[in-house]
Amino acid sequence: MNSRETQLQAFDRLLTIMDDLREKCPWDKKQTLQTLRHLTIEETYELGDAILDNDLNEVKKELGDLLLHIVFYAKIGSETNDFDIADVCNEICEKLIHRHPHIYSDVVVKDEEEVKQNWEKLKLKEGKKSVLEGVPKSLPALVKASRIQDKVKGVGFDWEEPHQVWDKVQEELQELQVEVEAGNQDKMESEFGDVLFSMINYARFLNINPEDALERTNKKFIKRFQYLESKAGELGKPLMDMTLAEMDVFWNEAKKL
Repeated sequence: MNSRETQLQAFDRLLTIMDDLREKCPWDKKQTLQTLRHLTIEETYELGDAILDNDLNEVKKELGDLLLHIVFYAKIGSETNDFDIADVCNEICEKLIHRHPHIYSDVVVKDEEEVKQNWEKLKLKEGKKSVLEGVPKSLPALVKASRIQDKVKGVGFDWEEPHQVWDKVQEELQELQVEVEAGNQDKMESEFGDVLFSMINYARFLNINPEDALERTNKKFIKRFQYLESKAGELGKPLMDMTLAEMDVFWNEAKKL
């Protein structure tokens, strides 16, 4: 791999290119923190897709896109004298040193779990009033639920055994069924949310990332459905003109592939 000197040279090259683009490119000159935000979110999802596909070459490319965004934000910050890339790097360095006293001080920890607990305690000492303050409000609900559960676990608010969580899932399913039978739409939605939250919690106890698990299923469904579409195309028959039984034949073929 590249030496530290080569790595620093590459980063300096990117900073120089960013300076050029900001000065000379009409599109880059117009960008603000606000206009870049949705693009950064899109790039983050593209990186996530590459990771799930285990496409390391694509991971490399998407990391570059995200790094460009970080440099871009820092460049904009420097133009208003609020911060530059050095401030950004130093800020995260100081945070990491402070939050890892078992590395940079004399604190002793026995395992990963204790590291997480210390992390949350240190954040509270830094002035945060709640361990949940670090959960972004704009996170997708599935990811947010997972992060909420991770955060409260860090301060000891958690189930002791997986079977307890599974019992809670069963309890929430029963409560959902009651509201389904009653036909109360608002309560059905509330109870359905409780079921999802409990399932996400159970996934955590099984060391399953629920977002990754659901995306794997999404990709599996898409692949099978597109196989079904291709077979219908070979027959020259639109899907809407096929019976469910006919579609099931190709669906079952897709499952065997």
